[in-house]
Amino acid sequence: MKEIDIRDVSKYEGEKVKIKGWLYNKRSSGKIHFLIIRDGTGYIQGIVEKKNVSEEIFELYDKISIETSLEIVGKIRKDERSPFLYEMDIEDIKIYHLTNDYPITKKEHGIGFLLPLRHLWLRSRKQWALMRIRHTVIRAIRDFFDERGFILIDAPILTPSACEGTTTLFETDYFGEKAYLSQSGQLYMEAACIAFKKVYCFGPTFRAEKSKTRRHLMEFWMVEPEIAFATLNDIMDLSEEFVVYIVERVLEERKEELKILERDISKLQNIKRPFYRISYTEAVSFLHENGFPDFRWGDDFGAPHEVKISENYDKPVIVHRYPKEAKAFYMKEDPENPKVVLCMDMLAPEGYGEIIGGSQREDDYDKLLKRMQELNMPIEDYKWYLDLRKYGSVPHSGFGLGLERTIQWISGLHHIRETIPFPRMLEKIYP
Repeated sequence: MKEIDIRDVSKYEGEKVKIKGWLYNKRSSGKIHFLIIRDGTGYIQGIVEKKNVSEEIFELYDKISIETSLEIVGKIRKDERSPFLYEMDIEDIKIYHLTNDYPITKKEHGIGFLLPLRHLWLRSRKQWALMRIRHTVIRAIRDFFDERGFILIDAPILTPSACEGTTTLFETDYFGEKAYLSQSGQLYMEAACIAFKKVYCFGPTFRAEKSKTRRHLMEFWMVEPEIAFATLNDIMDLSEEFVVYIVERVLEERKEELKILERDISKLQNIKRPFYRISYTEAVSFLHENGFPDFRWGDDFGAPHEVKISENYDKPVIVHRYPKEAKAFYMKEDPENPKVVLCMDMLAPEGYGEIIGGSQREDDYDKLLKRMQELNMPIEDYKWYLDLRKYGSVPHSGFGLGLERTIQWISGLHHIRETIPFPRMLEKIYP
């Protein structure tokens, strides 16, 4: 008798098999018990008929409770009426651990109740679907860059200086010196692209941003490609291709999970190139006409502005060429308009806001040094970064995609906290 995963039941129709898992739910009609079993790979309904099992096995129904770990043995059969398409006629049950007083019941629970129980909440069907979508997005990201000749370069998590400004750094002691949890691997990818031409890093990043919005986490994952000899237009094209690839992979592999989340997949099926592209100045004009008449040209967009812009489009929109003063020191000035820099943000549709930010980097040593001095940056801390402009400097560009924001949009979630196994939010670090 073969032990199988529930995801493979279609291969064993008519056969007697063994499945190990946990009781997800149960109900009874007297002489027939119905057990919903999950094993991490899927769900199946097991049927226990009094006439087909011993009295001892039949009476286990009253004993077992939600999340009891068990082993079931029986024959697989197809049933078009079942939400799982296949059922098992159970002949035997073995209990591994009898669970009592499982805190998460089938009634509706609030987020305040569920977050401290995240270690158990992960077992629910919605969270099961979300983590499987996350897995597919991660695999699609790696496949996309591998297929295009990129080299994975791991950026350090502990860094001696800031990448995205000093106000959102997590500081730690490094043997008597100050060190910080990385906000981004970008600066290190700039060094790597000069060595390998096309590179990317993919890992956790940290922002000590005191925000409680539905789009913010203190710890999140980001993928950051960097390409030598690439311009802003090159990375706008690549970012479009990248997002289409991810969405298509999720649609291909995770239809059942999207169905569990009640996601309208027609909105995802519409994600095809080309995306919309507008300049920052055009975006400001739109905001002035649509509820934000006092927005000042020169300011960066906040979440409400990004939401308003992205709600106007049925697929992602790229906003490019932001004011120099609103963006990071390393972005290259637009030679046609020095008031703006060669950068872009991709805003997801349906009001989900920014999922990608990128730019062409300043490759001129003197211009970069001057900009850093204007901002009173500690030049000595960035000597290695300036070296990249002294020895074989070339035009280069890159972007970062926030994994959790992308999953939030694809999954149609209101809040980002469910897109990561154990979310780290403002003043919330348990479990």
